[in-house]
Amino acid sequence: MSSRAASTPPSGKTPARPLRADAERNRQRIIAAAREVFAERGLDVTVDDIAHHAGVGVGTAYRRFAGREELIEAVFEDEVERVVALAEEALAHEDSWDGLVQFFTATARVFAESRGLREFLLGVTQGRPRVAAIPDRLHPAVDAVIARARQDGRLRDDIEPTDFPLIQIMLGAVTQHSRGVAPELWKRYLTLILDGMRRDRVGPSPLPHRALVMEELDQTLT
Repeated sequence: MSSRAASTPPSGKTPARPLRADAERNRQRIIAAAREVFAERGLDVTVDDIAHHAGVGVGTAYRRFAGREELIEAVFEDEVERVVALAEEALAHEDSWDGLVQFFTATARVFAESRGLREFLLGVTQGRPRVAAIPDRLHPAVDAVIARARQDGRLRDDIEPTDFPLIQIMLGAVTQHSRGVAPELWKRYLTLILDGMRRDRVGPSPLPHRALVMEELDQTLT
């Protein structure tokens, strides 16, 4: 048999390489759509919602992912590493308080941009083994940022690492309700919170965002 004949696929069969490429394109398309849907609506969505947003059939989505939990893992695994990296950058800062502020601000911004990531990291667990292991990767880094600032006398002695997720949940509630009115409003309340946490503060920090007027508050609350 000639080399030409040997390299030609049997009649009626589709070469494997294009199928693999198509499958990977669909997988990445679904992940990108899931990231957008989770960011906007949180984790309480269905695979059908994500498939529709991606412009693919539900069957295609289920061929690439067994269910929503597997999609959540695929979307947020890298994002977890991003938050851990933010903590490591804060620890590398020469000033422990400035490092803590840098970390709190960066994570608050990340959570403001993605409701899904906020829910994923701050208490909504999905039961998969790799998801269950996330606290073992994240908590030590956050604990170290807080402990360093406290040991240096920059942070109140009574602030504990368990305060961090609750603070972020509070900021997340501000973001979620005010997104359509003042999407940067969370910065105002983060500054107020940080002022309350700082031990060596000599005066109030300037607030980076104005307060809402009554009409904006009504829109936010409703």
